[in-house]
Amino acid sequence: MELLAFFLVLALAYANGSNDVSKSVATLVGSGVAEYKTAILWGTIWTVAGAATSAFIGEAMVKTFSGGLVQPDTIFQPAAVPSILTGTIGWILFTSRAGLPVSTTHTLTGAIVGTGLTALPPEALIWPAIAKNIALPLLLGPLLALAVSFLLHPALRHAATRWEGSCLCVMPASRALVTIDAHGGTKLLFQTTIFGRPVVAVPSHCDRAGLRGLVLGLDTAHWLSSGLASFARGTNDAPKIVAMLLLGSMSGAEPGGASPFAWFGGVALAMGLGCYLAGLRVTTVLAERVTKMDHVEGLSANLTTSSLVLLSGIMGLPISTTHVSSSAIIGIGFRNGVRAIRWPTVRDMVFAWIVTLPVSASLAGLAYRIFALAF
Repeated sequence: MELLAFFLVLALAYANGSNDVSKSVATLVGSGVAEYKTAILWGTIWTVAGAATSAFIGEAMVKTFSGGLVQPDTIFQPAAVPSILTGTIGWILFTSRAGLPVSTTHTLTGAIVGTGLTALPPEALIWPAIAKNIALPLLLGPLLALAVSFLLHPALRHAATRWEGSCLCVMPASRALVTIDAHGGTKLLFQTTIFGRPVVAVPSHCDRAGLRGLVLGLDTAHWLSSGLASFARGTNDAPKIVAMLLLGSMSGAEPGGASPFAWFGGVALAMGLGCYLAGLRVTTVLAERVTKMDHVEGLSANLTTSSLVLLSGIMGLPISTTHVSSSAIIGIGFRNGVRAIRWPTVRDMVFAWIVTLPVSASLAGLAYRIFALAF
């Protein structure tokens, strides 16, 4: 049973990657900044980095999902954890195949409740904790994302208008940082020397083609915001998945005495595989079928997602990356008018969110009855 639980944890991490990588890279594709393959690879790299980092900052989230939803003295049957994982994996893989973005947090919560109601007396579940620590953040997340993206975008648009056509250039050979305006004029911001030797002079006027260094423009900021959103998603989701191993240890399924860092490492790699190999379908929906966007609008959506998800992860509040990122993109669409949003796609997404709890609970409850007979 221990080996089965660990395999299912890795399968859940893979399913999570297949559905969730879209939430941070869809804006790159939708705004024309990147192609699908490049964007998904970028999101994969940062997701793995965030998932690995969560080993150091995800303690609060692990506690919430490994022991904060059931009474401390609850005894789980060995079939409980595989049932929770099976119900979660089944729904996420189905919706990924259908191209619908759903929340791993939402699905995992439904599976825990479904298994608990099937295997335990109702009083074993801590309903106030479920409502406060999970249901409330899940409900508030979309509203916050809509509001933040709607309000943040005008300021970013104003800054982008002034910055459009300009960039920063880091010039290692000259040990200098230079700004370049839209007309090719340059301004030296910073220059230093090494051991008192003079540096190469930076010309007062030159175009981008004559610069030998790293150019940082508005598109670069969009790439960085996408990476930050992927990183935040990894830090938010990996602890929830790892927590299932600790929940398993409560039922007697000790996770092999492995180091927690090994658990996080395995989950991070499995998430990365899911992102890269199976992340295209949901990315296509968010990139093309919700609303048109340019790179400034994509930047606004990513900054909204990354800030809210990182903050909630540190606080141990399981906010849904799916709900936040999708709502941020919808919020951008609202700024362009109601007709700018493709409502049939939004309708399908919201319907999937609504049925996630009962469907995942039912799948997990059914899986428990099957596993209970088998084991």
